[in-house]
Amino acid sequence: MSRSTALRLLARLPLPVVRVPRVLGVDDFALKRRHRYATVLIDAETGERIDVLPSRGADALERWLREHPGVEIVCRDGSGAYGEAVRRSLPAVVQVSDRRHLWKNLCEKTPAEVRSHSACRATSNTPRPAGVHEQTTRERRHQIHGLLGKGVGLLECARRMNLSLNTVKRYARTREPEALRRAPRYRPTLVDPYRDHLRKRRAADPAVPVKQLFREVQEQGCTGSFNLLCRYITQGRAEGDRPVTTPRWLARLLLTHPDHLRDKDTSLLAKLTTACPGMTQLASFIREFAQLLTPAAGNDNKLTARMRQPEMPRGGA
Repeated sequence: MSRSTALRLLARLPLPVVRVPRVLGVDDFALKRRHRYATVLIDAETGERIDVLPSRGADALERWLREHPGVEIVCRDGSGAYGEAVRRSLPAVVQVSDRRHLWKNLCEKTPAEVRSHSACRATSNTPRPAGVHEQTTRERRHQIHGLLGKGVGLLECARRMNLSLNTVKRYARTREPEALRRAPRYRPTLVDPYRDHLRKRRAADPAVPVKQLFREVQEQGCTGSFNLLCRYITQGRAEGDRPVTTPRWLARLLLTHPDHLRDKDTSLLAKLTTACPGMTQLASFIREFAQLLTPAAGNDNKLTARMRQPEMPRGGA
């Protein structure tokens, strides 16, 4: 048959009767990203698709719920629009969130929490000679706190030092100079695989020429340039006890199942999380939360009890 005949026969088929599930799953998806979105409704217990709404606003979902009574539980994401639609149409319905969205929310918040402990990660690495930027930072902090100690206001401090008001506020909030220190963010280089060799050679002979080291790593297969090796040694990366880790990579290590980590990543994670009590507490919280989201008998009651506990203090304070 022709294509037109097939479409005409399909159009004659009666539409299936919409079944109202006990647990309704609600989520949005993109028909055309950043332009058009729709809402899919599924049976959260069986995974069967129930209906598709042409938009992701609250009005469309509210209209569907009023036309199809019988839903007892709505499983949705953190969208306020969906929550408002359920409250307006079915006030007695219980609203819950699924494991995927709970874990997704934790994954989005973890990098910011890790970033707030960057000063601890900086001190956990081998100390480096203070550079020009770090010396300037310490001098500014000393000057600002000196002016504040004399009763000078924040706005006047900003005017005298020719700095923005937000910069002065950031220095004023910092009570310890170490809190202004940030862990350096180095990208992986071609010299990284030969770091152990460089460290051993420089420990055995501190006066070994860089050209000699360059020839040795070239013989081992290094394809990096001489200038790259000079910067690597000048930055102190050859003597570091461990490679410097960015907040994104550390958050990824925290959120990965321990059984899926390599031995060196496990060792690195243990050293960095013990750098301060806040990171230790964050790692413990993530492990506990992951266990609660794993389907097991009694986890529902444990999760409810955990939600009633006070929130973890921001920044490990």
